[in-house]
Amino acid sequence: MTPFVAVVFVLLVLCSSTLVAHGGDAEAGAYMLIATSSMKPKASCSGHKVAPSNEASLNSTWAPLHLVSGPCSPAYSRGTDNSSTDDDVTSIAKMLDADQHRVGYIQKRLAGGDTSNGVAGASWDGQTTDVGTYLPASNVGVGAVSHKMIGTTAAPDGTSAVRQTVIIDSGSDVPWVQCQPCPLLVCHPQRDPLFDPATSTTYSAVPCSSAACARLGPYRRGCSANVQCQFGFTYTDGATATGTYSSDDLTLGPYDVVRGFLFGCAHADRGSTFSFDVSGTLALGGGAQSFVQQTATQYGRVFSYCIPPSPSSLGFITLGVPPQRAALVPTFVSTPLLSSSSMPPTFYRVLLRAIIVAGRPLPVPPTVFSASSVIASTIVISRLPPTAYQALRAAFRSAMTMYRTAPPVSILDTCYDFTGVRSITLPSIALVFDGGATVNLDAAGILLQGCLAFAPTATDRMPGFIGNVQQRTLEVVYDVPGKAIRFRSAAC
Repeated sequence: MTPFVAVVFVLLVLCSSTLVAHGGDAEAGAYMLIATSSMKPKASCSGHKVAPSNEASLNSTWAPLHLVSGPCSPAYSRGTDNSSTDDDVTSIAKMLDADQHRVGYIQKRLAGGDTSNGVAGASWDGQTTDVGTYLPASNVGVGAVSHKMIGTTAAPDGTSAVRQTVIIDSGSDVPWVQCQPCPLLVCHPQRDPLFDPATSTTYSAVPCSSAACARLGPYRRGCSANVQCQFGFTYTDGATATGTYSSDDLTLGPYDVVRGFLFGCAHADRGSTFSFDVSGTLALGGGAQSFVQQTATQYGRVFSYCIPPSPSSLGFITLGVPPQRAALVPTFVSTPLLSSSSMPPTFYRVLLRAIIVAGRPLPVPPTVFSASSVIASTIVISRLPPTAYQALRAAFRSAMTMYRTAPPVSILDTCYDFTGVRSITLPSIALVFDGGATVNLDAAGILLQGCLAFAPTATDRMPGFIGNVQQRTLEVVYDVPGKAIRFRSAAC
């Protein structure tokens, strides 16, 4: 038997706020009527709104995607109940602070700042710190969570594979999981069995003299005594992950095996960032070491995901182009994927052109958005140029005058108290991208903890962000060879 790594995409680093309305289709009109009962946490998982096809394909596969907490997730954060909600303002503030750290890191990299120390840029789950009761990240509503023991699963060729549950991150380049030996004093607990390289006949450590080791760049951490390539990250909260850069076979879904997959085999990770019982991270960035680039022959550098609207429903991640995609082409809108030789290839950027609130375009010229926007799975809320944000805030507040205001929550300055309110008339918000792609946000993509889920960047000259809250219920396709980002509404 040949144990090798089998990856399960059951976690997404994103905020699963139970105070977010998630009813109705955002395309319905200028306003949406949202029942406040839909804001209540659900005790059971409703599954997929629209389940992806199980049709076998040689060049695509898919897996369910869960928010980090709630009845659909096989995970929970240590020290808390899996049914805990994200209605703790202090917890949300901590999550947003962590989100700001990641935003600052990415902006620094895009501006050509020094990242030679291998800073990986954010909380491990990409969105939160260990706050104990909130997020899908730490236990929390936004980020990572722990999972049930999954054990081993059969590989397509009949051998065994050690199943691992990972976080998807479209803003990082080096995949990694914890590996034996990994003592609890220097590693975090995880629910899946630790991958043990000693039991795999297909495993090998990457030599220091290899081209693969050289491609690690700032994430290379020298050589071990036996001349094995070492990798390492320092996250923005000071947490670290280090170990041996390795190669083994990777199993995806029931059919697919990636031979000689390169990943970090972590033998030590320290810091509050690692407070979730996940195995590691699947890096979907554009860099040479990422999963996307390593599987270019198999999946064509195309992937997509749909973030569910709430913890009680399922989303999905798709690798490659599934056979049924052709029939759905008319339902997608597309915008160019930007590229620049002067910017790191890790991050995916698009150009926002306008914003429509309650059916009316904001009085903001397209040039305000010229610094571009990073679209990522691990940024929680969208950031807009201050000029655009101020116009959005003014229009949203004007449409929400019938509701009681509430104090700001961290960087969210437009908040409401819906206590005693049976339904909310919420103004629709649509983002208009270059090429005319108009993306109508679901109600779940507008509010977070009763607050408008947008914030400003420091200046109009800084890149903005399209956060995962705004991406809820949208299938977002990253088509790297086609140089496009595509969106489909009401996909999950």
